[in-house]
Amino acid sequence: MDNIKESEFTKNAIRILKGSITAIILTLILLLIFAALLTYTAIQENVINPVIIVITGVSILVGSSISTLKIKKNGLINGLLVGLIYIITIYVISSIACAGFKINLYATIMIIVGAIMGMVGGVIGVNLK
Repeated sequence: MDNIKESEFTKNAIRILKGSITAIILTLILLLIFAALLTYTAIQENVINPVIIVITGVSILVGSSISTLKIKKNGLINGLLVGLIYIITIYVISSIACAGFKINLYATIMIIVGAIMGMVGGVIGVNLK
């Protein structure tokens, strides 16, 4: 009985990790596209923060949906974990790259968006057939 629970836990952990990695890769791709648009078009710089929040939300939504496609329950929790792992990874990288890293209103908004979009994506993924 313990082997079945451990195997299920391991599979679930791998799914959550895959969803988080998918979200990060999708974010990188979308940010590269956005950077090209900023460089070669007349898009104003004041749209950078809202676009980054949207890109983060969409990436987490897709990653958490993918991570919960093959499960039939706990989509809310799995999606939340994908979102939180994504946000923690991004903030660890940010804190290493930037000496003046701190939690502010923007960071709080990103954490909330990550958690909510992760939960929504988890519910969507569980309900897709």
